[in-house]
Amino acid sequence: MSDSQATSKAQSVETTNQQSAGTTVEGETQEKLRDEWVQYDFDGETAIKTQDVNVHYGDEHALHDISMEIPKNSVTALIGPSGCGKSTFLRCLNRMNDRIKAASVSGEVEFDGKNIYDDGTNLVELRKRVGQVFQSPNPFPKSIRENISYGPRKHGDIDVSLLSRLLGRDDRAEEEELVERCLRQAALWDEVNDRLDDNALGLSGGQQQRLCIARALATDPEVLLMDEPASALDPIATSRIEDLINDLSDDYTVVIVTHNMQQAARISDQTAVFLTGGYLVEYDDTDKIFENPESQRVEDYITGKFG
Repeated sequence: MSDSQATSKAQSVETTNQQSAGTTVEGETQEKLRDEWVQYDFDGETAIKTQDVNVHYGDEHALHDISMEIPKNSVTALIGPSGCGKSTFLRCLNRMNDRIKAASVSGEVEFDGKNIYDDGTNLVELRKRVGQVFQSPNPFPKSIRENISYGPRKHGDIDVSLLSRLLGRDDRAEEEELVERCLRQAALWDEVNDRLDDNALGLSGGQQQRLCIARALATDPEVLLMDEPASALDPIATSRIEDLINDLSDDYTVVIVTHNMQQAARISDQTAVFLTGGYLVEYDDTDKIFENPESQRVEDYITGKFG
């Protein structure tokens, strides 16, 4: 660390609790947040931009004024201790918090030049373009093939009904092509191509999670949100998911929540650190965050002093 960086960090550390730093827990340094710690500069296009996003669950203020830009075609990791708001923030990006009755969201989330919280936003179309993979694999109790084609069928992109066959407009060939493409993208095709009509619940945990990723890709999203997608998997399955995420970032924007800091360091291009009280404390290139963070609290968290 340079002398100027050390001075900046020292000046930010306070001996008394600062309201701008939120609530701290045992082991955390009390420090004043600095705007420049979250002003991440990058080359290339922005996929999603948030401005002053706040989330309340009833009287609980879960997220405070989160403003950040997420680069297109890259992997952004959201890390921090339990309860810091990172999963809440992830759900803000495709309005999944709308499904939580107690949640209220303010601020702006700009995607494709529009604020997704404006009145009249088509949530079905939004979640088609900003897909999500959840912590635990949740395949439908249907065949592997039907899991992949479910979304496109529901959206009307593929029609394999009896009527379409009678009228000679059957999309079955397009469905087969879609199923193979998505399973190949999810690195699952070679393992399941001879049993596409088997129930997906018969797959292993790791295979089920890759199937859920393939299912999300079937609606042709631009952004893929992942909420701890490997937390329930064994090391081998986790490694496959990580390799898959790296491959997907060539064509998609990936935002991943993870409790595994080593995982964030391995797979992400940039990392945003959320800490106690629902504050975004630092956001920068992943190497910078893990090797030379500006915030003393971030350094303490990464080195295991709390969290």
